[in-house]
Amino acid sequence: MDPTYRLIVSCPDRVGIVAAVSGFIADHGGWIIEASQHADPVSKWFFMRYEILAESLSFDLDTFRAKFTPIAHEMDMRWRVADATVRRPLVLMAGRQPHCVADLLHRWHSGEMHIDVRGVISNHEDLSEYVGWYGLPYYHIPTPTDDKAAAFRAIEEVLEKLQPEVIVLARFMQILPTSICQQYASSIINIHHSFLPSFVGARPYHQASERGVKLIGATCHYVTEELDAGPIIEQDVLRVRHDDTIEDLVRLGRDVERTVLARGLRYHLEDRVLIHGHKTIVFD
Repeated sequence: MDPTYRLIVSCPDRVGIVAAVSGFIADHGGWIIEASQHADPVSKWFFMRYEILAESLSFDLDTFRAKFTPIAHEMDMRWRVADATVRRPLVLMAGRQPHCVADLLHRWHSGEMHIDVRGVISNHEDLSEYVGWYGLPYYHIPTPTDDKAAAFRAIEEVLEKLQPEVIVLARFMQILPTSICQQYASSIINIHHSFLPSFVGARPYHQASERGVKLIGATCHYVTEELDAGPIIEQDVLRVRHDDTIEDLVRLGRDVERTVLARGLRYHLEDRVLIHGHKTIVFD
């Protein structure tokens, strides 16, 4: 695939945004190979994602930023432009359950997912041998209930060392402290084993069974200081029966969790997710 640049824009809606951006790109010989736009009639905001063939432009990314800045300033844009060929540094955080970690590591190792996995942090040792097969560092940091603060300080030190752009909670099952949530705002992605906002917190399949639900699901969302309440990236569901046991729900749910997390992470890595307030615009 030819190298591309991704231009992501959000701004107050007005006449002339598409003309200004497209005209700028065309004036410099740029070839737009993918374009996505959305105007929100409630908030009166406009959202845009352009993918541009890098070799069609006569300048590099830094020059692009310098030349585009006056247009962005005039239209009060929140924007960024990125090189799509760059692998984003990523850290996985996991607990005992292997299904999400195994799925993402397979996608990375097979070349399906364009990331630079720098290590796995876990509060259990269960996955160390599996992660070691991939040649990745494994940081076992227990989180005892009587001293979680010290554990999270150790986790912050590892994150500082690894310098991730993206952190994925692949069934980590611990509530991150405010300091980590704020430092990596809009960069921490969680998979919750429930169709949020239903069944927040622990043991959602047990809650679902008690309520006799006919659909179970999973939610990939950004992590904020409020538990399981960050902007939602992706969701999916499976139909279940009245005679499905809790064990059946857990087994079926793991399949949904894997696919929802992989899709949500891919959308984030490909700059397809724009956050606006508590909502997301996803150009899938």
